[in-house]
Amino acid sequence: MSQASSLPALSPGKVAVITGAASGIGLAAAKRFAQMGLKVVLADLGGEKLDAAAAEAAGLAHAPDDVLAVPTDVSRFEDLQVLAERTASQFGAPNVLMNNAGIGDNPGGVGENLAGWRRMLDVNLWGVIHGVQAFLPQMVADTEPRVVINTGSKQGITTPPGNAAYNVSKAALKAYTEALAHELRNTPGTAISAHLLIPGFTFTGITGVAEKPAGAWTGEQVVDFMLASLARGDFYILCPDNNVTREMDEKRMAWAMGDVIENRPALSRWHPDFTDAFAAHMQSDR
Repeated sequence: MSQASSLPALSPGKVAVITGAASGIGLAAAKRFAQMGLKVVLADLGGEKLDAAAAEAAGLAHAPDDVLAVPTDVSRFEDLQVLAERTASQFGAPNVLMNNAGIGDNPGGVGENLAGWRRMLDVNLWGVIHGVQAFLPQMVADTEPRVVINTGSKQGITTPPGNAAYNVSKAALKAYTEALAHELRNTPGTAISAHLLIPGFTFTGITGVAEKPAGAWTGEQVVDFMLASLARGDFYILCPDNNVTREMDEKRMAWAMGDVIENRPALSRWHPDFTDAFAAHMQSDR
């Protein structure tokens, strides 16, 4: 028996809803869940990509009718309400809600392109909030085991320079998912857990290149790691990749928190006065 098959929420016949399911990690999850015998709902912007993704998942499912594709713009709460209604009508309340849809376009610096900033937050943050608020009333109605998985980013923890809007969206998502996990575990009569998926460098549509870079993981590798982490009950599903080990991630994240604790300049990892200190930190045994 695999680790994943020991999770009641991922048993054959259960229901999984995945946003951003037309490509990347979302598609890899949809295909894996279909192989595992779950009924799978793929949500993404409507079009050929979503149709093709649903066909791939249906080809792996125990029965073709176990897969449903629903065109969805996660930035619109009305779309998530329709998604929840169609899921309930076809399969029932989801046992797995994977709020995975996201965009990585860089709208520019902190003082420009207000519309681009709004779009980033509408998808990466509000898209998740919309998903939770649309589905949670169904999911808390009984004591059946269920999981909510929100796809975050390491950039929401270390917030490197380069795409401030993306960092802000994912940092807010981390705080939101932590609050969700706390509320769920303190709600009597529920068996729902929340988890923050934190991929490393992954070859997806956001990567922006046609071929997988050597340092990147595939979406399938991320899903494998996610399933093993869920089986352990991990909240923070911190994925490595082919370039970055967990030890490196831990040191980078510890340095980021050290900026607050030691009152260093913001983002001191990239500050010229701290170049040598950060290098020594990364080489240390601690």
